[in-house]
Amino acid sequence: MKIEEQKILVVGTGISGIAATELLLEKNADVALFDGNKELDTEKLYEKSPVLRNVPLILGELEEAQMKAFSIAVLSPGVPTDIPMVHKMREHGIAIWGEIELAYYFGKGPVLAITGTNGKTTTTALTGEIMKNYFRDVKVVGNIGIPYTSVAAKTTEETVTVAEISSFQLETIHTFAPKVSAILNITPDHLNRHHTMECYIRTKEDITKFQGKEDFCVLNYEDEVLRKFAGECPATVVFFSSKTKLTEGFYLDQENIRYAHDGKDELVINVNDLNLLGRHNYENVMAACAIAVSFGVPMDKIIEVLKSFVAVEHRIEYVTEKRGVKFYNDSKGTNPDAAIQGIRAMNRPTYLIGGGYDKQSEYDEWIESFDGKVKALVLIGQTAEKIEKCAHEHGFMNTVCCKTFEEAIDYCYSHAVSGDAVLLSPACASWGMFKNYEERGRIFKEYVRALEE
Repeated sequence: MKIEEQKILVVGTGISGIAATELLLEKNADVALFDGNKELDTEKLYEKSPVLRNVPLILGELEEAQMKAFSIAVLSPGVPTDIPMVHKMREHGIAIWGEIELAYYFGKGPVLAITGTNGKTTTTALTGEIMKNYFRDVKVVGNIGIPYTSVAAKTTEETVTVAEISSFQLETIHTFAPKVSAILNITPDHLNRHHTMECYIRTKEDITKFQGKEDFCVLNYEDEVLRKFAGECPATVVFFSSKTKLTEGFYLDQENIRYAHDGKDELVINVNDLNLLGRHNYENVMAACAIAVSFGVPMDKIIEVLKSFVAVEHRIEYVTEKRGVKFYNDSKGTNPDAAIQGIRAMNRPTYLIGGGYDKQSEYDEWIESFDGKVKALVLIGQTAEKIEKCAHEHGFMNTVCCKTFEEAIDYCYSHAVSGDAVLLSPACASWGMFKNYEERGRIFKEYVRALEE
């Protein structure tokens, strides 16, 4: 299918939808834009992208007669693939694409693609820096904040694209075949979208769907699902492990990251030479190393970057110290498993701010991970009562529910003493209170820095 000869409907007017439409316009495709919000502020949309004034815009409801005019629909990642409108599109023979498939169609050069429930952003950012240390033209895209479609037209055969890929984006791939893929871990998340754990797992594993044995897939040996998947993975598997000594792959040996290959076992780096905290980050480092080595980057070039790389924003990010109390922003801890890593990284008594949008997660393991570190669990948002009930069932009684985000921060600061930490690590999505986890993290940092000493 030559997409330039098709009539295409882009669904969604957020950052992904805008970037997809701009790419299609650049390629002279016949494109229209749809958004289900009939009250959409079109002037704001055109301020973001003036070229959209030239694109037919459909708002509110997409009628069947309108639908029949299109042969491809490009869905933004936030649009579920099982809603009635998408079912109707399929009935009419409309191909359902996503941003990743569209960008891959127009993009050139090899792609390194990273997915997993947790650690994607850190691993993607680190892999991107390693690639930039060795290759001239590197694009870092995807869920990390830069839509893949916004750079696809600028790529050449020499471009190396490093992409953070979500499960939502993997639902709509048809030919997407990265040279190296990585699945960091799979734990329950987004079950409100995928409905079952089996569906979520299958969607994550689809990152390898169009790979061959000449390609590579980096997998976490300590994840039982992924260890099992290695036997059926179409790509050549490279493992990393934080608990097991491997005969092939990257592994953590006490405080050393080592690389076993071709009968050799060599030291890569001591974790004390990293600027990252916690075992989960050591896993991210090993995954990035495995991706880079599989793609032919020399080890000395990798190690140079490992020594200088600092944590990405919103992921166990040190903010400031006030009255001897250290503040950490882990707003990207949007599910219980990610938030567990935040707690594990703390090395002082901690006031923990949690709660937010309900993604139908269970919080038992998160509560159990407190391990005497958490002095108080301060809760906000839709899930506050659900989490409080779970905490009490597990014998953790020091919980406080606050009406606002600011009230929660004030409570922590007024009760914390010198030597304590205040950690924002919500274990929930930000929706309902904030636009996204980035806004939640930024507001936290601004508010904390303005607190009186």
